[in-house]
Amino acid sequence: MISIGTKAPDVLGVDAKGNEIKLSNYQGRKLVLYFYPKDSTPGCTQEACNLRDNYSTLRRQGYEVVGVSIDSAKSHQRFAEKNALPFPLISDTDKTLVEAFGVWGEKKMAGRTYMGIYRTTFIINEEGIVERIIGPKEIKVKEHAGQILS
Repeated sequence: MISIGTKAPDVLGVDAKGNEIKLSNYQGRKLVLYFYPKDSTPGCTQEACNLRDNYSTLRRQGYEVVGVSIDSAKSHQRFAEKNALPFPLISDTDKTLVEAFGVWGEKKMAGRTYMGIYRTTFIINEEGIVERIIGPKEIKVKEHAGQILS
């Protein structure tokens, strides 16, 4: 499991357009790698739109943004187009990345137990080391960019 002080893997996955996303592509920049449960759900849309609305500020501060969920590339394309997202979304359908980062597990909602992604953001520094983790209980979807910048 990836934790603070751990080097993140170089190969992160493939985005909705079929491009391989590598940590080394962002060398010299901090990477906001945010894991979210599902495209087009209210909380995930609010989080993505908050990051979109603050994307230029994040970039000016030296950050790049990449989102990850287990949705298909087609789902990601629709989600990104509908919400004009300027950053890539990795389609982790085989759960390689969510399991490596320890954000996949049992969840409970409305008396139902199921497997899913714990909404979590990893801030990876310019050397590829995880320097901060914002966990599921901390993330405020409507203010997430501000949490990253604080």
